[in-house]
Amino acid sequence: MKAGSNLEKILSSGGFAVTGELGPPKGADVSVIERKASLLKGNVDAINVTDNQTAIVRMSSIAVGAILQRMGLEATMQMVCRDRNRIAIQSDIFGAYGLGIRNILCLSGDHQKFGNHPTAKNVFDLDSIQLIQTVKLMRDEHKVLGGDEIEGVPAMFIGAAANPFADPFEYRVIRLAKKVAAGVDFIQTQCIYDMDKFERFMQMVRDRGLHEKVHILAGVTPLKSVGMARYMKEKVAGMEVPDEIIVRMKSAGKEKAREEGLNICVEQIQRLRKIEGVHGIHLMAIEWEDAVHSIVERAGLLPRPQV
Repeated sequence: MKAGSNLEKILSSGGFAVTGELGPPKGADVSVIERKASLLKGNVDAINVTDNQTAIVRMSSIAVGAILQRMGLEATMQMVCRDRNRIAIQSDIFGAYGLGIRNILCLSGDHQKFGNHPTAKNVFDLDSIQLIQTVKLMRDEHKVLGGDEIEGVPAMFIGAAANPFADPFEYRVIRLAKKVAAGVDFIQTQCIYDMDKFERFMQMVRDRGLHEKVHILAGVTPLKSVGMARYMKEKVAGMEVPDEIIVRMKSAGKEKAREEGLNICVEQIQRLRKIEGVHGIHLMAIEWEDAVHSIVERAGLLPRPQV
């Protein structure tokens, strides 16, 4: 075991992991965290806490992760390189570990121009691959980047993100291979709607033997409406939504759109479970956390294993 987290134990034992996601409040209201966490509890193995996603100021991922740990849930702290230099990054990793957090997801972060402080100064002292290398150095060689020995090792289970659909498509697996070489333990992908293309991506992953070196969790997000499906298709960079999905959501009508969105999500999970090299799902409900239990249950993924 590298970190001994619940997520690591499930993946290492060959189990099919389920992770969820929690967006912190845009303020200090802890009840928002408690409400979302109660909907995820028992349905997922670990909960990603986003780090000022889309560059909008929210409660810190470290603080929310610590609150989840106190509630008996396992957190995966997301950390972006946008807002911190290497000194702050390493300091925050020490602090997060001290507060009980054992999983970290290393991300570059959305550019600040997309958020509510478009004139803020980006940092990007490190990129996501360098952040993976930094956490691995701290964990495995017990050193900070400057070379000093660490007093108490932050034994983190190291994750990163991958987008199988961004252009150029053939480069996506090369990018993944770089993260594997940097020392990542698990990968969570962008939302998947184009299952045929994702299967082609996974074939390239298997051709390089990467599925035997890293745990891949496929990203899924239930659709609430045909408008959401169209937005995903037309406005979200690196996202591909096939026309047949749009047609299904439109045909369901406004009254049954959410039900059809859940049906599509469950079908996707059942198909993902059959793909060699997919070791779990990362379920991003996006403010629809009360749908998580139904999705996981219908997909045959309950009860979650106790390890």
